[in-house]
Amino acid sequence: MGRGNARRGSHVRGALPLNPTPTRPQRWLDHPCRRRLHPVPVRGGPSSTGASMRLVGRTSVIDALDEALADCTAGGSHTVLIEGAAGCGRSVLADTVTERAAEAGVLVLSAVATSAERQFPRGVLRQLVHRATGFRLPDDGPGGEPSRVEALREFCDRVCELSLDRPVLLCVDDVQHADAESLRHLQYLVRHARGSRVLVVLTGSPHAPSQDPFFTTELMRQPHFRRLRIGPLSRTQTARFLDQDGCGDLGADEAHRIGGGNPLLLRALTDEYADTAGDTHDEAVFPAPGGPFAQAVVACVHRAGPVATAVARAVALLGDHASPARVAGAADLSGAAAARGLAALRAAGLLDGVRFRHPAVRDAVLEETGPATRGRLLRHTARVLHEDGVPAPAVAELLLIAAADGEVATGEPWDAEVLREAAEKSLARGEARTAVRLLELALETGADDQVRASLGIRLAQITARFDPAAAERRVDDLLETVRSGRPATGHEQPLAGLLLAQGRVSDAAELILGTGAGEAGATPLDAMVDTSPGAAERLLRSARLTDATLAPLAQAVTSLLCSEQPDLAVRWSRKLLDEADRCQAPGWSSVFGTLHAESLLRLGDLRGAHTRATAALAVLPAQGHGTFSCAPTAVLVRACTAMGQYTEASRLTERQLPRRQLMSLHGLAYLRARGLHHLAVHQPHAALADFLEIGRLMESWGVDRPAFLPWRTDAARALLCLGEDHRAEQFALRQLAMSDAQRPHVRGLALRMRALAGNSQRRPTVLAQAIDELHRSGDRVETARAMADLGRALQENGSSSKGCVMVRSAWQLAKDTGAAPLCQEILPDAPLATAPGAAAATPEARTSRAGKADKDRPGTAPARLSGSEQRVATLAAQGLTNREISARLFLTVSTVEQHLTRVYRKLRITSRGDLPLDLELAEGAPVRT
Repeated sequence: MGRGNARRGSHVRGALPLNPTPTRPQRWLDHPCRRRLHPVPVRGGPSSTGASMRLVGRTSVIDALDEALADCTAGGSHTVLIEGAAGCGRSVLADTVTERAAEAGVLVLSAVATSAERQFPRGVLRQLVHRATGFRLPDDGPGGEPSRVEALREFCDRVCELSLDRPVLLCVDDVQHADAESLRHLQYLVRHARGSRVLVVLTGSPHAPSQDPFFTTELMRQPHFRRLRIGPLSRTQTARFLDQDGCGDLGADEAHRIGGGNPLLLRALTDEYADTAGDTHDEAVFPAPGGPFAQAVVACVHRAGPVATAVARAVALLGDHASPARVAGAADLSGAAAARGLAALRAAGLLDGVRFRHPAVRDAVLEETGPATRGRLLRHTARVLHEDGVPAPAVAELLLIAAADGEVATGEPWDAEVLREAAEKSLARGEARTAVRLLELALETGADDQVRASLGIRLAQITARFDPAAAERRVDDLLETVRSGRPATGHEQPLAGLLLAQGRVSDAAELILGTGAGEAGATPLDAMVDTSPGAAERLLRSARLTDATLAPLAQAVTSLLCSEQPDLAVRWSRKLLDEADRCQAPGWSSVFGTLHAESLLRLGDLRGAHTRATAALAVLPAQGHGTFSCAPTAVLVRACTAMGQYTEASRLTERQLPRRQLMSLHGLAYLRARGLHHLAVHQPHAALADFLEIGRLMESWGVDRPAFLPWRTDAARALLCLGEDHRAEQFALRQLAMSDAQRPHVRGLALRMRALAGNSQRRPTVLAQAIDELHRSGDRVETARAMADLGRALQENGSSSKGCVMVRSAWQLAKDTGAAPLCQEILPDAPLATAPGAAAATPEARTSRAGKADKDRPGTAPARLSGSEQRVATLAAQGLTNREISARLFLTVSTVEQHLTRVYRKLRITSRGDLPLDLELAEGAPVRT
C-alpha cells in the first residue's frame, strides 16, 4: 500500500515529486511571498485540528503550490492541475491555495464546476469574473456577442490587465464538469498569458471525461504546466490522521481497511467513532447504516460522476459475482466506460479490485439507490448473471430482493426456470422455506397454465414438509383449477397422490377416474389396502424419502398396517420417521410419526402409541392444523381411552371439527376414535352415531374397506351396549361377508361380535376362532378382550377352572399393554401395580402378595420363589400345560411338576387356579420366557 500511495502521490509525466528539489536560484527561497505564504493557516490557524488533518500527507503538494504561487508573484505565469479521486482532498487543496493567495494580496478569481451546469455555456467563466470589479464577458455588454476568437482574446487581455496591478489566481474546482466554452477560454488564457503574473489552478478527476477531450493534452504542451496527483493515504499517514484527531485507539489498520485511506471517509469515520466511543452495547454496528461514514460514501460516489455512480451500484448488486464485464453489463455501459468508473472508485479507496473494501460501503450504496431504482437494477443484474451462466441460486437471490423492493415480475420464461432450479438447490440444502418463497415468486411471473400447474404441485409437495395444512390449501387451489376446465394435462397423477396423502380419497378417485388413468371400479384406497406386503417392502427398500415419494411411501406403510404383518409397519414407519427427522421436515415427521403411533397401537403398545402420537401432533404448526391433524389426534384419543386417561381424551374430542376436515380418511379415523371414547364413557348412542356416519361416508365414496376402518364391528359394540343384539349380529355378519374378512384382524373383530351377539351355546367355539385370528393379527388388546369373553363363556358353561385360567391370562395380557380399564373390566379386584397412574408397589408389598397365606403369621418370613420356580409359575398362571411349559423352558415334565409343587407349598395354595397374577422373581428381576 505504501508503494501504491507513493506512486499516486508522485508526479507522472512532469508532476512534482513528493519532496521536490528546488531548481530555481537560492533567492527564490528567500522571496518575501514564499516566506509569507507557507505559514499561513487554513481556516483557523496552526492550532486548527481540522485544517492540519485535511492536509495530512499533502506536504509535497502544498510545497508545489507555494512554489507556483511564489513564481507567479515574482512575474511568471503558471498552470497547475491537481488530479485525484473523489474525497481525496482536491477541494481542500483548492481552498488552501486560494486562502493563502488572498492573504498574500493576490487577486483570487474562483469557480466550482458541477455536472448540473455543464450544459450552460460559459457558466464557469461567469463565476470567475463575478469576483472582479468591472469585469464583464463580451456577451454581457450592450453590443451583442462578438466572434469566438474576439471573445477569447478579450478575456485573456482583461485577465492580463488585472495582473499588472497584482498577481491573479484563477482557481477552478472540479474542472471535469466545466462547460466547453469555459474550457476554451481557460485554454486560450494558459497559452497566451505566459508573461503575466497569472496562476491557473485547476482540480479534477483523471477518471471523468471532460467536455473537451483535448483540454488536458493542450495544457500539458505548455512549459509552465505542472500536473499533481493525489491519492488515498497510506497506513502510516492514516495513523497520523487518527493521532491528530484523538482517535488513535481506533487502529490504523482497521481504519484503513474500512475507509481505504480516503481522507473524506476517514474524517467521517473518526467523527462517528468519537460519537460512539462510549457505546458498550455488543449489538452496536460500526460504521452504522445511515451514519456519517455512510453519508460520506454516498458523497464520494456522486462526486465521482454518474458513470462511477452506475458502476458502484452494479458492483454492490453483483457482490461476489462481480467482474469487469458483468459490471459493464449490469451498469449498461461500454467496457471502456465501466473501466473508467471502476478506476475512479479504486482511486477513491472504495474498491479493492471489483469488490468494496468493506460491507458498510456496499450497504450505503444500496441504501442510497432507493427501492424503486434498486428493484429495476436488481432484475437487470439478474438477467446479466443468468446470461453469463452464473448458478441459479445467485440469480434467484437478486430476483427475491427485487420482489421485496416492489419490482413486478415481467413473466419472462427464464424467470420461472431460474427460480425453480434455485428452489431445488435450496431443498438439497434443507432450506424448504426458502424454496417455497422462490416458487411463489415463480408463480407471480405470469407463466402459462402448464407451468403454473407444475409449480403449484411442487409448492404443495414442499410445503407439506413443514405445514401440511398449508399444503392442503394449495392442493385445493390446484383442484379448483382442474375443475374449472383450465388445462393441467400431465399433472393429474401427482395431484392425485397429494390428495391421497391428505386422505381425500374421493377427490383423488374423481381426478384419476375422470382422466381415464385408473381402472373402472377401483379406488386409490383399494390400491393401497390390496398391495401385498412383499410389494410394499420392495418399494420401501428401493425409494428414498423425497417430496415425490412421500405419498407412495406413506401408502406402502399403510398397506403393511392393513396386512397380516403389522409388525413390518412398525419397523418401516420408524425408519422413515428417523429419515424425516434428519431432513428437518416436521411435516414429514408428523406423517410417519402418526403411522408409527398407529402401528404401535395396532399391536397393543398403548404407551408407545401415546408418546409417538403426542410427538407427531406437537411438530405441526400451532395454528391451522388442517385435515391431517385429525390423524395423530385420532391415535392419541384411542390410546388415552384404552389406558383410561379419559380427561385427556375428552379434551381432544370436545372441539367440534369443521365438516371439511371430517371429509377425509383422517377425519373418519378421528370420528372412530371419538366413537370409541364415547363407548368407554358409557355414551353408546353418541358412539353409534359416529360409527354410522363413518359407514355412510365410506359407502358414498366407494371406499368401504374394513381392513382400513372396521366401522361395522364398532357399531356392533355400541348396539350390544344398547341391548340390540340382533342388529349387532347383522353388522358382524356383513363384515364377515366382505372380501376383507379374509384378513385376520377384520375376521377376528367380526367373529368376536358375532359370538357375543349370537347363540350362547356356540359362543365359546366362535370366540376361540376370534382369539386365534386376533392373535395372528398381532392386536394384543383385542386378543385380551376376546380371551376375557371366552373365559366368562367357559365359566357360564360349567368349565370354571378353564375359564378362570383364561380370564387371568386375559388380565395379564391387558396389563402388559397398559389397558387399565380393560384390566378393571376383566378382574375388578385385581391390583394394577404397573397401570398408568398407579403407585409402584414396594418389594415388601409384592412379597406380601406373593406370600398371601403367610401375612397373618407373626414371626414368619414371607416365602420367596427362585428364578426357575418363578418362570414355571408365571407360565402356569397364563394357562400353559405342564408339557407346554417344559417345551418352552427346555425342562422335563417331571421337573416342571416338582417346581410347581414347591411353588404351591411356598405360596400356600393348592392348584393352578390360585396362582397370583403378579408374581415376582426372588431377586426382583423380570421373568424371561
